[in-house]
Amino acid sequence: MSIQVSTSMRSNYCGQLNESDIGRRVKLAGWVAALREHGEHLAFIDLRDHTGIVQCVVDGLGDIHPEYVLSVAGVVRERPQGTENDDLPTGRVEVAVTELEVLSTADPLPMPIDRRSEVDEALRLKFRYLDLRKERMQANLRLRAKVNTALRRTMESHGFVEVETPLLWTPTPEGAREFAVPSRLQPGNFYVLPQSPQIAKQLLMVGGFDRYYQIARCLRDEDLRADRQFEFTQLDIEASFATQEEIHSVVSDAVLVATAEAVDLDVDYPIKISWTEAMDRYGTDKPDLRFDMPLVDLTSLFSSTTVNVLKEKETVKAICLPGGADWSRSRIDALVSRAVELGSKGLLWMKAVGSPEGMRLDSPVSKALSNSEMEGVIMLTKAQPGDLIAVIAGEYGSSCRILGQLRSELGKELFAPTGYRYVWVVDFPMFEGYDEEGNLVPAHHPFTMPNPEDLDKLDSDPLAVRSQSYDLVLNGWELGSGSIRIHRRDIQQRVFAALGISDQEAEARFGFLLQAFRYGAPPHGGFALGIDRFVAILAGEESIREVIAFPKTQSGADLMTGAPKPLSDRSLKELNISLLPPRKR
Repeated sequence: MSIQVSTSMRSNYCGQLNESDIGRRVKLAGWVAALREHGEHLAFIDLRDHTGIVQCVVDGLGDIHPEYVLSVAGVVRERPQGTENDDLPTGRVEVAVTELEVLSTADPLPMPIDRRSEVDEALRLKFRYLDLRKERMQANLRLRAKVNTALRRTMESHGFVEVETPLLWTPTPEGAREFAVPSRLQPGNFYVLPQSPQIAKQLLMVGGFDRYYQIARCLRDEDLRADRQFEFTQLDIEASFATQEEIHSVVSDAVLVATAEAVDLDVDYPIKISWTEAMDRYGTDKPDLRFDMPLVDLTSLFSSTTVNVLKEKETVKAICLPGGADWSRSRIDALVSRAVELGSKGLLWMKAVGSPEGMRLDSPVSKALSNSEMEGVIMLTKAQPGDLIAVIAGEYGSSCRILGQLRSELGKELFAPTGYRYVWVVDFPMFEGYDEEGNLVPAHHPFTMPNPEDLDKLDSDPLAVRSQSYDLVLNGWELGSGSIRIHRRDIQQRVFAALGISDQEAEARFGFLLQAFRYGAPPHGGFALGIDRFVAILAGEESIREVIAFPKTQSGADLMTGAPKPLSDRSLKELNISLLPPRKR
């Protein structure tokens, strides 16, 4: 797409010149990407801006070096025959420079910024402003901007209004550690930086805004990894008088439009599966559906088995690995070791050998397998000659989880999946277990409405209660979560009680929310989409650091600025803070 530009320093962008511009006088500005001298009075400068590179012909270089910032003026002309560069969009033209001005000089760079050079990540983050000049980073951040624009446009087309919520907020029990901000004016008291705008957007629903959205900055003081930073950005939405299906429709529309515009590809509408089905069939609540390879339940088949490792186990699960029968013994042993590393007591393998008409299983337990068991394994796993069947027996939850992790790791290797497959995972459990003090732990957050059919189980069988919560998953990554919210004070108090939050504590921490529910709260629900993860997937990146302008390292450091840093004694005194000796980690 051609972008019109006209300033006193330039008339065009470098990367957008082409044969239609031949004969035009242009003015360009950018960085010196490369220099080449041909004799005493002829030189070439590759001038770069964010749109690309164009070759400029000058009468001698003089005192010009790489990464100098120049303004040049001249006439666009066709490159001499045989000198074209079809690797560049501008490779058939050049600019014959008649005026050149050095706008800024540059010291030799501490790292190369061309696409061919691999640079240590610590060096990239220390000199992030140089790293941002790279084509990769320019593309990633501009892709991010395009995604944000598409999301905003889609939300507004559905009648959502953008409202900014506070960054200085009150503590909330959303499961993650919060960043505390001391109050100078009220010594001893603290704000927190929001984990999400959850309560604020619910209050907006009570306030009658009906449909809210925000590209929201959120902060959590959690350990960092490839898909997690202290600071993150989400598309945050909330809607009154909306069902799950209506929330799903709006969000699906937004991500599909953004995907089509960002990567120029139309993808299938998200399918929907229950949390129970996801765990049973894929061993995870964030399945990668770009390949099949489901978990297969063999429990009934081996209910009366004589195979010791399968006998009297709560569950027997398997996955079929295409072509795995040809693996070396060392590779199969590595698979067994990986299962043990993930928490299994072992892994039983079976090779499907022979012809389709006379297939059999070759395994360390072949002699103990009955004919009906062997035939049942082949039929249920749909194995073909040359496949390897991996079997884990034990407790249901851990068996699903371990096989699910193996499925994810091996699926990427065996299928080299491409494209984008969205899936809604619904009907999550309301609670995921108990904490050390015997209190229930919410699977999402404590403002999620229980399934109406399960309300009577809140006291008698809370772990069986389903919530009206849902996740959107893309290619094995959780893009975001949402739920229908509790809008009734009595139900919210029952959930607080189940979580061990007393009436007094609930009033102290959430009195403003509970009070709001007394004045006519509409039924409402919402969703939060992780933009960092979304853009990383669309950009083909493994880490969200590659789609964030100024990320932190895995230790939480900003190598460029040196943050975090100590505050001066004067600042600490103003905040009424005294420091204890640092704890040993």
